[in-house]
Amino acid sequence: MNWNNWFRQIHRWLSIAFTLAVIINIITMVQEKSSVWVGLMALLPLTLLLLTGLYLLALPYATKWRGAGRSGG
Repeated sequence: MNWNNWFRQIHRWLSIAFTLAVIINIITMVQEKSSVWVGLMALLPLTLLLLTGLYLLALPYATKWRGAGRSGG
């Protein structure tokens, strides 16, 4: 599996983990047993989603930049 596909797969699994964390957070808020760590549980996958998403967003532009540098010389 190449590097870009690996990032895409990790991004997909992180989105599932984030969705589950938000659902768990909502359930605990409805039951009024909410604690701080449940609310913070969604921040780890969200942070990792941000990082992998920014990488995937910049990937097409980086490919163009690298391709332009090679063909220009």
